[in-house]
Amino acid sequence: MQILFLGPPGAGKGTQCKRLSAKLNLPHLSSGDLLREAVKAGTEAGVKAKQYMNTGALVPDDVLIAMFKEKLQTPECAKGFILDGFPRNLAQAEALDSLLSELKKNLGIVINLAVDENLLTERITGRRICSNKTCNTPFHLKFAAPKQADTCDCCGSSLYQRDDDKETLVAERLKTYHAQTQPLIDYYGKRGILKTVNGDGAQDDIYAELQKAVQVTA
Repeated sequence: MQILFLGPPGAGKGTQCKRLSAKLNLPHLSSGDLLREAVKAGTEAGVKAKQYMNTGALVPDDVLIAMFKEKLQTPECAKGFILDGFPRNLAQAEALDSLLSELKKNLGIVINLAVDENLLTERITGRRICSNKTCNTPFHLKFAAPKQADTCDCCGSSLYQRDDDKETLVAERLKTYHAQTQPLIDYYGKRGILKTVNGDGAQDDIYAELQKAVQVTA
């Protein structure tokens, strides 16, 4: 089973992908996590990606596709996978289609996690992350607050707010999403594999709807 998650920043894709990944025993492939993994492992794509990351430049599409190709050919992905955070635009979607065709795979379902924009802003600006890169545990000031303010429950390190989670940049991130990523909803909708799930409610309720969408029993 090959699943792709779409949704704006703050929609909760990562949280729901992890739950579904555990339920279906499928790898959760986040573009950010894969980049870090490839760089750490020193793969061919990882070495190329590091050159861009070291200068603060965006990793180009051809390097991202090469990275996904490396990962999708591993035994871990033989039975399927859950994509999260890639593709982000039509060019990447077309490149992904070519890659999957080459690997004789195809997307079975695309989940569009739709969330009200006001709620998105609240979700994004409230996020905090453990400063210990080995731990990296996420928190939320409202929905998953740490037991002690500004302190990680897991390792005791201080928490921080990512620069792009600050309110001044949230509007710009959403604007970019609407311009670049939202067209993918039409792209996959025309292929008949898109299912929209309301992401406004409680995490357990959203997860229940996701299981229905991918036809998984509880």
